[in-house]
Amino acid sequence: MDIALPTPDKPLRIGTRASVLAMAQAHETRARLMQAHDLPEAAFEICPITTTGDDRAMIAADIALKTIGNKGLFTKELEEAMLAGRIDIAVHSTKDMPVVQPDGLTLDVFLPREDPRDTFVSIRYGGIADLPEGATVGTSSLRRRAQVLARRPDLNVVEFRGNVQTRLGKLADGVADATFLAMAGLNRMQLDDVPATPIAVDDMLPAIAQGTISIERRTDDLRTRDMLAAIHDTAAGQQMAAERSFLAALDGSCETPIGGLALIEGDQLWLRGEILSYDGREVYKGERRGAVSEGAAMGHELAQELLGQAGPGFFSQH
Repeated sequence: MDIALPTPDKPLRIGTRASVLAMAQAHETRARLMQAHDLPEAAFEICPITTTGDDRAMIAADIALKTIGNKGLFTKELEEAMLAGRIDIAVHSTKDMPVVQPDGLTLDVFLPREDPRDTFVSIRYGGIADLPEGATVGTSSLRRRAQVLARRPDLNVVEFRGNVQTRLGKLADGVADATFLAMAGLNRMQLDDVPATPIAVDDMLPAIAQGTISIERRTDDLRTRDMLAAIHDTAAGQQMAAERSFLAALDGSCETPIGGLALIEGDQLWLRGEILSYDGREVYKGERRGAVSEGAAMGHELAQELLGQAGPGFFSQH
């Protein structure tokens, strides 16, 4: 079946957040589509859109994301533009995506996953264990906050937002002794000079879907569906089926301390997950191994196991 491909006269409009990392992800998506379909760059138009989560006033004020609501913070404006027909697809960091899409939109294309690990970033120290007692760590992630407090309850954890350069400036100014960044973002922006040390997933389980780019489209846009199929990464899709099923069963979101990672070994999938109280004092972990095709079911089962261990109302009580 022939696909009606975009042209310079009628380009595919790629919606993205306006941040440096988001733009890099949009450019990667465009490059993969150009290669897959032998199309010129002019057949695509990248459309930056500012989202609620990108509001500079909130970033400057270090307002915690959970205080302004989390669901759709980095996606709502993109999805509205797509439903209104102003863009054709939206490129997302999958970890920012709610587990349920609005009516009329579908999220079923994933690019090959980057390194999912977190990194420890500090001008003076090499890792969490090297921090002196009472040191200040900055992070806007409730997961990272809970995980670092579970290991080092003596540390002072403060709200810490902004792009990479902003955060490095805050470290230089002594606002915090250390912070954390995703390895995937550093790799995609080619920031090799950042003083970042990768953290083993055994020590800090990453956010659900960390390192994965996803592409959202209108459900009834079959032309775009067929075109995107050429760049979908099967392994990443299988990992996301397990991880996002785990998240969905926990009713998880960006304001919930949840970690999870699925790895594929041959025809087997290994899923690890954990839930934490906000202060890091309670941590419940588990894992599942099974056929790749059972990933979604394993995610649901693992979530139910951890919820059973934690007890009713675990997240609402913390």
